[in-house]
Order: sequence, then C-alpha cells, then structure tokens
Amino acid sequence: MGRLYSIGEVLIDFIPLQKGKALKDVTTFERAPGGAPANVAAAVAIFGGASSMVTKLGNDAFGDFLIETLEKAGVQTEQVLRTNEANTALAFVSLREDGERDFSFYRKPSADLLLTASEIKEDWFGEGDILHFGSVDLVESPMKHAHIKAIQQAKSKGSLISFDPNVRLPLWDSAEDCRRTILEFVPKAHIVKISDEELPFITNMTNQEEAIQSLFTGEVKAIIYTKGAHGADLYLKTNKYESKGYSVEVQDTTGAGDAFIGGFLFKLLSKQATQATLEEICHAHHQEFLAFSNASGALTATGKGAISSIPTLEQITQLLEKAK
Repeated sequence: MGRLYSIGEVLIDFIPLQKGKALKDVTTFERAPGGAPANVAAAVAIFGGASSMVTKLGNDAFGDFLIETLEKAGVQTEQVLRTNEANTALAFVSLREDGERDFSFYRKPSADLLLTASEIKEDWFGEGDILHFGSVDLVESPMKHAHIKAIQQAKSKGSLISFDPNVRLPLWDSAEDCRRTILEFVPKAHIVKISDEELPFITNMTNQEEAIQSLFTGEVKAIIYTKGAHGADLYLKTNKYESKGYSVEVQDTTGAGDAFIGGFLFKLLSKQATQATLEEICHAHHQEFLAFSNASGALTATGKGAISSIPTLEQITQLLEKAK
C-alpha cells in the first residue's frame, strides 16, 4: 500500500460557540486544528492508511499543537518544517444555522507560504503513492513553487496527483486570480475533486455536463463532482457513476469535503492504484469508493471542527450497513 503526501496549509480554525451569527458578532470561539490538506492526510491515517504532511509551521504554540494533533491522528510529520520568519496560520469561522461557514484568515504571510521548492526532496515519492493538494496555498508565494516541484517529482516517480480546488476567495487578490490559478493546475492532476458550488465559478460555464467535461484537460483521468448531502458523481472520460448521500444531523460542514476525498484516496491506496490503473480501478470499484467517501463526509459534518470530527472505519461501516 502506498502513502499519501498532502502538501499545503495546516492551520488553526477558531470555531464559534454561537451558531447563526455573523463573524463580527461572534464573541466566543473554540480552537480546532484544520487546513484542507491536513484534514485529508488525517482522514487517510485515521482510516488506516499511511500519510505524510508537507508544509511549514511557525515556531509557536499553535505550530506545536498542530504537530501534536497530526501525530495523534497517525500522520507522519517528518516533512513538516518550522520557521521563525512567520507565524502559524489562523482562520476565524462563523457558522450559519445550516452549518455553512464564513471565513476570516490571518496569514500575510503565514509560515506555510514560506515552504520553498528547494525544500522538496525527490526521494519522498514513489509509484503507488498519491500527492494531494488544494488551491489555498497556490497564491503567489514560495509555497506555490514548492507545489510545482512536488508535483513534478511525484509524477516522475509514478505517483498519482490529486487536486481539490477548495475555493477560498478571501485569500486571493481577486476572484479572477483564483480562477486562473486553479485552471493552471487542473491539467497537472490525475484526479480532480470539485463541488457543485465551485464548478460554475471555475469553468465559467452554466451547463453542468459541459463544465465537467471541460476539466478533462492535460493528465486528468477522473473527476469527482460532490453535491453535499445529495451525494457525488464520479466521471471518467467515457463513464459517469452516480451516488446518493446520507441523511445526518449537520453540526458543522468544516472538513466534510476533505473527509470525503480522504476516503476516496484511502480506497485508491488500498487498491494499489497507479497512473496506469487508476481508471480501471475506479470503474471496477466506483460503488464501494463513492459509498465510503459519502459516509466519511456525512459523519464528519455531524461534529464540530475537521480533524476532530473524522469518523473511524467502524463508524463508517456502521452507517453503510444501516443504509443497506
């Protein structure tokens, strides 16, 4: 079984204790570890896979807390570097009554953005591994170039590349900068996960099927289109597989999409998927993969925070059995 390498931001989410208030009106928060790539790495580790985080944290108490959290989840942290040049990133979140979120980020810059291309080592990656990344750390910074180097090195060693754009517009100088950068990186990936909210923004298209097909560029072999509580669809170049979601009581959707893609990548690792076999394995196991991923995402939304809410394999199995 290969290893997941997740590159990008690890940060502290400050989650409000009051729901249904605008961020400016929230008075009390609780600390929760987060950052989409970190959530994905934690999910794979919690499910029993091997995962490593590639990032940089500040030499501060928040950085210490995040490393302890990742290690407790089973994520390897040897590729997590530390710096005195910037602090660990923070994000303040407000929750609407439906569990959806608004964000305010403190990272100009944060430590993760200072990871450099020269700090990426080619001997990390191998065939059967997966490199996963998002768009938050693709803003113009040393970290963007670290991503480019990591993608090149992992791909050359036979690893699969997974991209979840995970759009966070407040972090960008403009919406167009965000969209253009995402479209620059889509062709570099073999697997692209995109939500129903992100698809029209990224593609600038209103027709769903045409928009999804437009993302089959470069080396893209599989697209996972997520629809929240309504499940997800898996697209290969010549096939489409649909799935339904699970009805749960939503507390906080933070990390639910990350747990979903973490579940999907865990399943790919368990089947020893490679660049050559990705499409064949997705075709053969699409029902199992989507059911597991939907359950993982749904259960994560029943708790507060991201990593702390990722379910165990036993909890996922129970939900799958109950739904039969």
